[in-house]
Amino acid sequence: MILYRAALTVFRATVKGSLAAGTPSTYGFATTHGREGAMTAWAERTTMIRPARPADLVVRCGITDTMLAGVPVGLAMFFRGTLDTGLLADGLAEALTHVPVFAGRMWRGGNGLLAIECGSGGVPLSVCDVDEPLGDAIGRVVIARSGYVAHVSEFEPLMRVKVSRLADGATVLGLSWHHAVGDMLSFVLLLRAWSAAVDGAPMPDARIVLDRDAYLDAVLPEQDCGRPGFRLPETDETEELNREVGNALAANRTVHVYFGAAEVARMRQKFVADAGRALSANDVLCAHFTTVIRQLDNDTEQRLLTVPVNLRRPLGLAAGAVGNLLGDVQVRCPGGGPPAALAAQIRESVSEFADQHLNLRTNRAFLAAIDPDRLPDCVPVGFDPKHRTMTVTDWTRFGGYDITFQGHRPALVTPVANPPLPWLGWFIEGFDGTGVLATVVLPAKIAARLRGAEGRAAVHRYAEPGDVRPALADTVRKLV
Repeated sequence: MILYRAALTVFRATVKGSLAAGTPSTYGFATTHGREGAMTAWAERTTMIRPARPADLVVRCGITDTMLAGVPVGLAMFFRGTLDTGLLADGLAEALTHVPVFAGRMWRGGNGLLAIECGSGGVPLSVCDVDEPLGDAIGRVVIARSGYVAHVSEFEPLMRVKVSRLADGATVLGLSWHHAVGDMLSFVLLLRAWSAAVDGAPMPDARIVLDRDAYLDAVLPEQDCGRPGFRLPETDETEELNREVGNALAANRTVHVYFGAAEVARMRQKFVADAGRALSANDVLCAHFTTVIRQLDNDTEQRLLTVPVNLRRPLGLAAGAVGNLLGDVQVRCPGGGPPAALAAQIRESVSEFADQHLNLRTNRAFLAAIDPDRLPDCVPVGFDPKHRTMTVTDWTRFGGYDITFQGHRPALVTPVANPPLPWLGWFIEGFDGTGVLATVVLPAKIAARLRGAEGRAAVHRYAEPGDVRPALADTVRKLV
């Protein structure tokens, strides 16, 4: 979550010169340079994919969608096999008919809120050949300008797809979409529809909500916790945050950490015993990972930890509803506290979310009192790099590894941050859906410590010599 105006500056610079700039049937030669080398792609071709049948729908976005307007979400899916790009293109056209909001055009209304004209745009799909094997590609995707994901920029298009055919016959499916269109569950719904169209399976249930705020009004309590999740920074802090965004590519690094299933089970058993209560795997991983990072940073201050929450379950919303149906809990972490106690705090906060942390009505009241022109200047409370506020998102159990194309399941699914803002992390299932892959963006010095011997020992203190890592993990450079 970032300052919208500052984000646009970075996004324009990042996509400048990209072959996937939105013109259909573009061919060319592209070399993507990173601090750790260059990846070369040949004969990149981009085609605009439109819904097979146009949808005459207009979605009125809500406050949450509007506040996420400048945020692109990136995802890379790695397949061991070769995917037929013709079948992918045809299947995507059918999927966009089923979930047309991702192929729409977005505009801002007079009240400052956004609207999406569904199915009136399209999704650029580019294809290129890359002289790298699968393991190298997975290791390179953490580099901010690896080139495996063509990130969206501004309001059109709302989604991009890049297919990279690797030297060993494997395939990378690079995906990017505007967060304002929908959250991760919304995007997985599109992926499920795409998979169904390619593999001849039934389409999933999808609900295109035409008025997102009204949809929530029907289930929200009249009173919530009363604490807004957004703030309007003063001018000096805004300038500081803009610098943070502008310097992100040079100042921060993305690190992948793989936790095996046995390692996670031992960690969970230990934390449950220490806390004296039931804890989820995500509670435990979040507490352990956050504690290790703070130790490597020699940080003993009290910090804030933000954990996003899917609203569909606590509010009884349709599982197939498309939008940003998100809230979050904010946990105060005392410096030097035991990780099991932090895990217990996270579990208690998530369990009490509806009563203690739900704040959508308060957010609306807070933002309604602001001049609409100032809405892009607001930031989530959880975006506070000066105070090292961590935000950790759990993408496990979202079904990314259930997606198939021509029968091929992903070998790995991972988020790809752009720009790489610090103190952001994600958990998702690891190689072939086993264990957990943690992805975290940190300042370069702390990232180096995490990758070093001290960091590896600390983060894997619950691993044992007999633990077996997936074969593919051993081919990935710089995997912790």
